[in-house]
Amino acid sequence: MRALLVVLLLLAGLALVADRVGEEVAEAQVGQVVAERAGLTGAPEVEIGGFPFLTQAAGGRYQEVRISLGAADLGQPEGVLVDVSLRGVEVALSDVLSGSVQEVPVERVDGAATLSYALLAEQLSPGATLAREGDRVRVERTVDVAGLTLPLTAVGTVALVDGVLVVDVEEASSGGVDVPGRLVDQVTDALDLRYELPALPFGLQVVGVAVGDDGVRIAVEATDTVLRG
Repeated sequence: MRALLVVLLLLAGLALVADRVGEEVAEAQVGQVVAERAGLTGAPEVEIGGFPFLTQAAGGRYQEVRISLGAADLGQPEGVLVDVSLRGVEVALSDVLSGSVQEVPVERVDGAATLSYALLAEQLSPGATLAREGDRVRVERTVDVAGLTLPLTAVGTVALVDGVLVVDVEEASSGGVDVPGRLVDQVTDALDLRYELPALPFGLQVVGVAVGDDGVRIAVEATDTVLRG
């Protein structure tokens, strides 16, 4: 009985090693196929979830494929990041290995796109800064108004309007002093921000926006999408 237990444990260990090795190989292969079919320009980081992997590979259906897309993968400037989970990914491993994949059906995709504060600040002016302040964004920059050079600070809300991220500022002040009423409209216009969202892969649609610690986070999702390249 003890010898049988040792053999079973050994077989279980070998199966686990084979599963992990197979997963590492497939992550690279599946990642490349997904990137190609989604029209990405780079090689994203891919992690396949679910266990055991070999059972998923044999069935050609993966419970979850997690993908991190950087700016290079998206063909976007630095500061754009997309993290998504593809659920119910159907692709035969034999097709992946033979390079004959034509399309990749995906049951559901959800995740978030992050636009860094540094990226958004560049849209205002050199030296401008953005940061989180509760559920709003604090904006700081220097502007020239009516012959005056004013270091301004304002707090604004974030919203999405027709595919454009809008930061609408309020409560502008200069050096802790409220801006004179006659200049309020001018300075708030100089602090308002409009940023057109980049095209998103995987057929993703924007479903929400929120302020995060490292940038503005755009919630995205898609259902019953097919990646064809």
